[in-house]
Amino acid sequence: MSRDATFEDGAEGALTLRAETPEDLLVISALVQDAVLPITEIRWNSRSRQLALLLNRFRWEDREKAEARQRRYERVQSLLVLSDVTRVASQGIDRHDKDTILSILSLTWEPANDGTGRVVLTLAGDGAIAASAECLSVDLRDVTRPYLAPSHHAPKHPD
Repeated sequence: MSRDATFEDGAEGALTLRAETPEDLLVISALVQDAVLPITEIRWNSRSRQLALLLNRFRWEDREKAEARQRRYERVQSLLVLSDVTRVASQGIDRHDKDTILSILSLTWEPANDGTGRVVLTLAGDGAIAASAECLSVDLRDVTRPYLAPSHHAPKHPD
């Protein structure tokens, strides 16, 4: 009988992070690499100027502990929120196909000359989402308890 993992099993609490510099964003990018989400879990609210994504995030921060203890890897649902967003664009994504599952490869900040810029979410399969913003403001917050990764494996990338 399998059971859900707990934060206590991973000996860590839920993540709550904010990125306000490109260096900060590198940390969040590493933590959301290989996160998956249905396209239906993306919300753009132009009034509040926020782009929110509900991710199923691989717990990279727990990988070594899981391997050392010979236990299964974990995922956790996390909320990724980009603030001060003025425009959202995408490419390589059929936004009308409600069955689409997206996988995040990275987040990057592309600054403009006037202090504004855009956060680019690079997706597997040559897709991308670009959020133009007045400043870099990205929050990542775990919103559920960890659960055992259905694949039983850590994501792998070609060297």
